[in-house]
Amino acid sequence: MDENRKSQSPIAWVLGQTGDHGGQYVLSVILAVIGVAFSVAPYFVVVGIVQGLMNGQQDFAFYMGKCLIMAALWLGRVLFHALSTATSHRATFAVLGEIRKRCTEKLARMPLGTVLTQSSGALKNTLVERIDSIETTLAHIVPEFTANLLVPVIIEIYIFTIDWRMGLASLVTVPIGMFSYALMMLGSGDFYQHTITATKTLNDTAVEYINGIQVIKVFGKTKSSYDRFVHDAYEAAHSFIDWMRASILPMTFAMVVMPSTMVSVLPIGGLLVKNGSLSPQDFVMVIILSVGLITPFVTLMSYSDDIRTMGTIFEEVRAILDAPEMVRPEEGNAPEKNDLELKDVHFSYHPDADSEVLHGVSMKIPEGSFVALVGPSGSGKSTIARLIASLWDVTGGSISIGGRDIRDIPQEAYADKIAFVSQDNYLFNMTVRENIRLGKPSATDEEVEEAAKMSGCHDFIMSLENGYDTLVGSSGGHLSGGERQRISIARAMLKAAPVVILDEATAYTDPENEAVIQRSVSKLTEGKTLIVIAHRLSTIVDADRIYVVKDGRIHEEGTHEELLAHHDLYEKMWNAHMEVKDNG
Repeated sequence: MDENRKSQSPIAWVLGQTGDHGGQYVLSVILAVIGVAFSVAPYFVVVGIVQGLMNGQQDFAFYMGKCLIMAALWLGRVLFHALSTATSHRATFAVLGEIRKRCTEKLARMPLGTVLTQSSGALKNTLVERIDSIETTLAHIVPEFTANLLVPVIIEIYIFTIDWRMGLASLVTVPIGMFSYALMMLGSGDFYQHTITATKTLNDTAVEYINGIQVIKVFGKTKSSYDRFVHDAYEAAHSFIDWMRASILPMTFAMVVMPSTMVSVLPIGGLLVKNGSLSPQDFVMVIILSVGLITPFVTLMSYSDDIRTMGTIFEEVRAILDAPEMVRPEEGNAPEKNDLELKDVHFSYHPDADSEVLHGVSMKIPEGSFVALVGPSGSGKSTIARLIASLWDVTGGSISIGGRDIRDIPQEAYADKIAFVSQDNYLFNMTVRENIRLGKPSATDEEVEEAAKMSGCHDFIMSLENGYDTLVGSSGGHLSGGERQRISIARAMLKAAPVVILDEATAYTDPENEAVIQRSVSKLTEGKTLIVIAHRLSTIVDADRIYVVKDGRIHEEGTHEELLAHHDLYEKMWNAHMEVKDNG
């Protein structure tokens, strides 16, 4: 991020995102200014009434006319204020919606590892609640800031035209109030940062507590987990309480003293009238105009916390929008051929070299071949699969398909080549039909159901309450792990991609359903390039090539028979697998 962008105020930054909606904000300001004119005019009408009384005017029609004028001005003020805020609200809803859309699109372009390093609770809170929370502030601040600034300036200029001494008198309380306000602001930066930190911690703890409630109950951690939640809730609450306690006295003094213009206007004006240097009519006019002079300034001051909160939220948004992303060309096509090659691939989740998890991995995966990745847990198998699926970018080396580096292929074009089924497949809180259709958004209901039949999940879907129209719940929580896995395979089958990556596709299945899934996988992968990560070695004995991964390196490679003949790691893994299978 450049220095100019860093120095931008939150309002300047967000107004820079208005795009086609900038005209609506301009219109809202114009309407607000007209509303200001209607709100200032009654002061002068009141002055005319008072002067009429002082001059002995007894015509009832005169006063009735003045009152009707004030009523009309009041209605005009209400009308233009409503039009101004309605216009700014429409613009703000549109701007915040577009900012939220840009953030979600940005997350899709960021490396998966970058997204996963951030708390899901914090991301959700920023994109949903926190952006929503500033809608009212932003919608009101543009027109009302203008209005509340113009009103006192216009009135004060007019008072100075009447008598410069009374103009100064009407401002006597301002320095005292501003000094009190400055005292209130001392240390507010530290207090504010503490509230932000404490609130974020509470949000993360709440999300973690709710998501992990099953584990908490099963392992008897209810008290310790709840104690942590209570502690974080206490800290979040008291971060605000402590701040308010420290600032309540100077804040009260500032809010009481600044609007008290009569404290100086009445005695000074009285003395000037007494010595004949100020007329009684002008004195009354200044009194009336001074009554509401400072209140708009106080209203502006009340926006300071909202502006600071808005600034913090937009810093969080900017952190997302300015995050590094996977650079891919915008246009272009993927190559026709689907042979894959990894050349000296290095990868680390973090910039620092000590965290490297893959060290010079090289492999060739011919088009239409069946390749398996096996090895101990944590060896880097899933990382290799996700790099091939372009969920991350390699730190060093390259991955190519059809002879072209995948970084030179548009993301969507390459995504069309890959069907990825992992052990933790995510289902959205939509119907079964909609979740399967994600594999091919244009698919008809018949195509969706055909994919479900081929993947062996049609029968259990029909047994659900509403069949294909059954909601699966958040993260697919209404279904078992095996059912979620089979729906994920149906989704991949519907996509019909030429390269299929299966990361522990049978991880959550029992032996009976495993056979169903294996048959589904066989149909899914007919004539396609298949990359399988498996702990159950019996499922990959027919692989054209097996790569044994250990400590982020290719430890050995070959067919099942070749690897068994080596008497090395693969043989040990095979013997252990067969022993478990026999005992089972």
